[in-house]
Amino acid sequence: MKLLKVLLLSLLVLLLIVGGAIFWVFREISLPVSHARNSEYITIPRGSSPDEITKHLASLGVIRRAWPLQIYMRFQGSASRLKAGDYRFPSPISPLAVLSKLEAGQQRLEHFTIIEGWTRWDVAAALSRLPELDTSEQDALLELMNNTNLIRDLDPLANNLEGYLYPDTYSFPPSTSAEEIIATMVKRFRQVWIQEQAGKATWQNRSVREIVTIASLIETEAKLKEERPLIASVIYNRLNIDMPLGIDSTVIYASKLAGKWKNDGKVYQSDIDRVSPYNTRRVGGLPPGPVASPAARSLAAALNPADTDYLFYVRNPSRDDGAHNFYSNDSEFQNGVKALREWERNRDARQR
Repeated sequence: MKLLKVLLLSLLVLLLIVGGAIFWVFREISLPVSHARNSEYITIPRGSSPDEITKHLASLGVIRRAWPLQIYMRFQGSASRLKAGDYRFPSPISPLAVLSKLEAGQQRLEHFTIIEGWTRWDVAAALSRLPELDTSEQDALLELMNNTNLIRDLDPLANNLEGYLYPDTYSFPPSTSAEEIIATMVKRFRQVWIQEQAGKATWQNRSVREIVTIASLIETEAKLKEERPLIASVIYNRLNIDMPLGIDSTVIYASKLAGKWKNDGKVYQSDIDRVSPYNTRRVGGLPPGPVASPAARSLAAALNPADTDYLFYVRNPSRDDGAHNFYSNDSEFQNGVKALREWERNRDARQR
């Protein structure tokens, strides 16, 4: 009887010890840990064992100790579910939350933004500044943008991807190539194009290339969403009466093609006088192709212009949001230009 009591007491003590140990382990892996690595990516290489992963995280301070999490993983059978990748662990974070992220997997993503109205030169310059890419040469990147196989079905006349590099923010793994990023931009354009042109009118008997070209002109001219259909109407109205478009972005584009653009924001007389099919100050009709990357709003305006008799527009000097005044005849337009020039002279005098 006495022996039985001793055995029962020993068993009770053992259960208390085991229970206490289990409680301590669960408490240890459940308590959040503050660490200084929250802004860094931590790489878990392929082929790393669970013990190597936990020891590495412990050495970085992401978890306090490796062995409580190792015990839990063996008990749960989760050691085989850990995934390699680049991880960011917020601070504080519990070892259980760390394990959950390791089981879910995480891939490091870089972000790249194309601004509405950028040209392919702008896109190439921005791409060249991404340290993750295998090339930083703008000429090599521009050469990749000459791969028109990506849009051959949409635009058989294209000799580059100008206008089809859709302005958006893209996320991609560091291992992504420049070709893949460019292809993703074009894929995004195609998605938006399908959405915008579905069920629309007759496109005024124009090709995809012409619509995208018109959209690119709208993108470079319009600051306000509500003005895009109005500017589209001016473009179509001028085209319908064979009136030169006279849009500065085409003049600038012609100078860029010639390698003569000074890139100081000013249009010089030499730019205006340049002989180029893109210079709509000198040549009637549309330029040969897009001059920038248009966003959905400009594509929509090109497909659905407002119904107006406007032929002119000029910046509204009474507003500072890029608004324009629109006119149907030259005399009213010239009065608008005169008012703008007077406002500019007064502004310059105040700044001196």
